Amino acid sequence: MPLETAPAASTAAVISRTEARQRAARNRKLSVYAARAAVLVGFLGLWEACARGGVIDPFNFSQPSKIWDQIWQWTTHGTAQGSLGEQIGYTLYEALAGWVVGVIGGVLLGITLGRIRFLADVFGPYIKVLNAIPRIVLAPIFLIWFGLGPASKVASAVVLVFFPVFFNAFQGAREVDRNLVSNARILGASNRKVTLQVVIPAATTWIFTSLHVSFGFALIGAIVGEYIGATKGLGLLVAAAQGTFNAAGVYAAMTILAVVALLTEGLLTFAEKKLFRWKPADAGDGR
Repeated sequence: MPLETAPAASTAAVISRTEARQRAARNRKLSVYAARAAVLVGFLGLWEACARGGVIDPFNFSQPSKIWDQIWQWTTHGTAQGSLGEQIGYTLYEALAGWVVGVIGGVLLGITLGRIRFLADVFGPYIKVLNAIPRIVLAPIFLIWFGLGPASKVASAVVLVFFPVFFNAFQGAREVDRNLVSNARILGASNRKVTLQVVIPAATTWIFTSLHVSFGFALIGAIVGEYIGATKGLGLLVAAAQGTFNAAGVYAAMTILAVVALLTEGLLTFAEKKLFRWKPADAGDGR
């Protein structure tokens, strides 16, 4: 009997510890969400109280209640440029198009230069010079080249997205374990197979790291382009609100943009977790 009950007791102890860890992780996650909500509510409440009490000027700083009223008005009655959904869709289309083009270009060029040192030595100085240019100032040039349509905003998004993705892909290709490459060559893999089956999978983590940051840059590129000159989009809403000294409208457009960015970030995180299920969790997770 003791020999039979000992393994059962050990298994029960392991299950109990696992359940305790899972329960602790759930409790910690709930605590984090509650703390985030408390910080947001406290900040908005303090802002509203200061505006109503005259501590800050509500004309310049607006207040959360007016911002919400502005968002509700845009949602129910639309904007001067059309429905709110149309403005969001227009900006999102420009940001996504620029993001996709910038990511593809950055990954292809980064992997290529990371694998071929001669090309890296030739084009490296030019890329550094282009990266040193403040890319926001290119938006007016793109507006002159491509007009008020979405092409100028896509171009602004592309130049902001390309460089962070390029440098991460380039570094990821350079940081590949040389033993893996050597073993693949010993097994008869060609340069093409080494790149596709060893280098690119190894650099994927680097590339995904840049995707989170780069989509925010794509949104910035689209918004800046729309702010300078456009017929639709959230950037145009910001410019129109600023032109009429409507602080609530400026903050409302910024709030909508932040929500769009957070939702997109969530989708990217979800896709990354699905693609990298094999990766161990960070050391700080669940504590």
